[in-house]
Amino acid sequence: MDLVRLPPNALKPGQRLSFSLRDADGKLLFSAGTVLPGSEVVRELLARGAYTQVHETEAYQREMTAKANTLLHQNASLREIARVAPDFQHERQRTAVVTSDYAQWLDLQLRVHNLLKDPKAEDFLTRFEALHREALERLERHPDQTLLLLVHDASQELAQYTARHALLCTVLCQLAAERMDWPMEMIGALTRAALSMNLALGLLQDRLAQQREGLSPEQARQLAGHGDRAAALLQSMGVSDPNWLNTVRLHHDTGPGPLAERAWPERLARLLQRIDVFAARLSPRIARKAQAGAQASRAIFLDERKQQDEAGAALIKAVGLYPPGTLVRLANGEEGVVIKRGASATEPLVAALIGKSGNPLTEPVPRDTRLASQAISQSLAPHELRLRLSIEKLMRLAV
Repeated sequence: MDLVRLPPNALKPGQRLSFSLRDADGKLLFSAGTVLPGSEVVRELLARGAYTQVHETEAYQREMTAKANTLLHQNASLREIARVAPDFQHERQRTAVVTSDYAQWLDLQLRVHNLLKDPKAEDFLTRFEALHREALERLERHPDQTLLLLVHDASQELAQYTARHALLCTVLCQLAAERMDWPMEMIGALTRAALSMNLALGLLQDRLAQQREGLSPEQARQLAGHGDRAAALLQSMGVSDPNWLNTVRLHHDTGPGPLAERAWPERLARLLQRIDVFAARLSPRIARKAQAGAQASRAIFLDERKQQDEAGAALIKAVGLYPPGTLVRLANGEEGVVIKRGASATEPLVAALIGKSGNPLTEPVPRDTRLASQAISQSLAPHELRLRLSIEKLMRLAV
């Protein structure tokens, strides 16, 4: 089934549908002619963007009519005109694959949000393991696209901060730990800890991201020792892996120094702590702006003693000094977004978005930063590029 994702909030409760509404798998949710109910479930669905079949959209009908009229004026045969629909659908299907992947990440984020918001012992582990497995499978299939999406998303959005941060930390932990050639058992404990480390906070982080004033005494109390409380909560819901539990417990209590001489939970917790800091610096709050990618990278490259940090260095080697999803200025004056990691940490593939004249380019243009004229001259913070990106279009370039 050829699907196309509708923009978030394109529809409103109470509106009568002129086309069917479906989920990412094509399952029919509401048929054409239905009046959308005003339930919370429907509002969440519309906020993240639902789907419809391509042939039901106005854009499809307009383009079909335009193509058919063009062929008629060219005196084309009926057979050629009849091929318009299949050709059009084939083109749309290639686009829909990536669009659907993006939307499925948003759906995954919503499910993580719901799990962390209201964990229940009777189904927590089953739901958690399904989300953990899905996130890492998606990362394995499309690592650069995943980084591009999650890093960019983290730098732009305030809503659902807790879930967004958990997913970003999970994929960063996987990539960095693989770079360090750690055993799969330990990598599994680490990524599970990343996804669950703030479980005891509920959605406090969501509120803090949109709070202008400083911490209240009660909020400070909730933050203090939340690693211990999260580990205790996980254990009460059936988690028995000591490496997972102790990594959660220690993720704010590890100091600088070599990793090899530490017990495994301390090694895992140190890497998680550095990644936690890195991801937080890439994310804005109401009260402060997100940092540039290179600035966030440098903050974890050196430890508290101003020495090279082994865990921080592993992350930078895994994702680069300019990770996919971060913004840069090139030596030729163009500005754009990193879309793919390179062989070197400082030479990723960039999609130029703003020309050297300062005007937006019609389409993103890939730039090879190994060339001196296209080398990265500066890392930019998200607020420094005043242009709304088409993440679906950029993801296609990152394949």
